[in-house]
Amino acid sequence: MSNFIVGLTGGIGSGKTTVANLFAKLGITLVDADIVARQVVAPGQPALAAIAQQFGPEILLADGKLNRALLRQHIFSDATAKEWLDQLLHPLIRQQMLQQLQDATSSYVLLVAPLLIENGLTRYIDQLLVVDIEPKMQLLRTSVRDGVSEQQVTAIMAAQCDRSQRLQLADQIINNDQDTAVLPEKVFALHQIYLALAAEKLAKSLT
Repeated sequence: MSNFIVGLTGGIGSGKTTVANLFAKLGITLVDADIVARQVVAPGQPALAAIAQQFGPEILLADGKLNRALLRQHIFSDATAKEWLDQLLHPLIRQQMLQQLQDATSSYVLLVAPLLIENGLTRYIDQLLVVDIEPKMQLLRTSVRDGVSEQQVTAIMAAQCDRSQRLQLADQIINNDQDTAVLPEKVFALHQIYLALAAEKLAKSLT
């Protein structure tokens, strides 16, 4: 991968999207794993046809889009169904993400993925940026934002990699416990670091 890639991750409710959008305002291309995951199952895509064949036509909504809520029910109640879906989608998502990373033309590119570490995507990045908040704050923010119980948020957090492991692997950390008004300044400082590192990588590749 010739582009300089910064991986951006963090636990649920940590503020990854807010941070990513601040980088985008600075002209940096974002490759977002969640968006790519939606693109590969859009109407007309082969993966959607395969899902409909596997789970039946009721897995599609009236407008032909994927019924995500029904699919979630299937895979949470049936480990075999989840395994089948993962084997179908993970290679497609990875292939699409790598293509978008390769095609990016900004000075460096941001790979945004909640499961970046868990899915072994660290092999594709040059630096790892972790957005971190206290678990209590995570619970509160996510339950309020998504209108779900704290038990549900706790279950999602348990499925993600351990906070201490994430922090240990990080090259840079943004602590997001404070007011989000301080985030632009933090992002801009990191932007300068990444510009310098990207220029250094480019210079080395030319020698």
